[in-house]
Amino acid sequence: AHRGLHGNGIPENSMAAFRAALEKGYGIELDIHLMADGELAVIHDTSLKRTAGVDVKITDLTTADLENYPLEGTEEKIPLFSQVLELYAGKAPLIIELKADGNHRALVEAACRAMEGYTGAYCMESFDPRCILELKKNHPQVIRGQLSENFLRSDVKLNPALKFAMTHNLLNFATKPDFVAYDFGTRRTTPSNFICRRIWDMQGVTWTLRNTDDHDQALKEDWLPIFEHYEP
Repeated sequence: AHRGLHGNGIPENSMAAFRAALEKGYGIELDIHLMADGELAVIHDTSLKRTAGVDVKITDLTTADLENYPLEGTEEKIPLFSQVLELYAGKAPLIIELKADGNHRALVEAACRAMEGYTGAYCMESFDPRCILELKKNHPQVIRGQLSENFLRSDVKLNPALKFAMTHNLLNFATKPDFVAYDFGTRRTTPSNFICRRIWDMQGVTWTLRNTDDHDQALKEDWLPIFEHYEP
């Protein structure tokens, strides 16, 4: 369940969304940022503008600050990663997206420390290949995945060479991820996805599916689906 089972008044990446997903037996995908006090917060964007209506950076905040930023006009607050781990406690799988903001090494180390002793199924993924390389070098026991999409068709601000490399999974030669997590809409436009999945036998994960037809098609093509706004 993408950012938990959210919608209908339940904010994304909230404890309510995670509880709702767990009640249905769903694993979750969630996003973590490293805050100024070294704690990990669960939220997608670096800025709180979209989710809490205030343009401040989560990386500049501390745990005590989180009480001041209700999510989407509800009483839900930005969770700590430790709260989610306590809730899930190995009951369903976790896909943990590492959201680096110039702090990839510290973020990876904090995330791996948080998972010490956790006995449930989990993996880590990131758009930032530096996070994946850090996992490969220092935490090879953690299942790691490279997030990607067709950046050549997006407005993401990257230099053209990096856009090309990330679109075509070229950095996988260095990072050697265990899986590729690719945008569902552009998964077929990149020959490297075929190479990764069919020749190198790498698992494919796809995001974000929003209807059952796409869900069924993803499974037919052997992509593991990350979904929202419907229940499979």
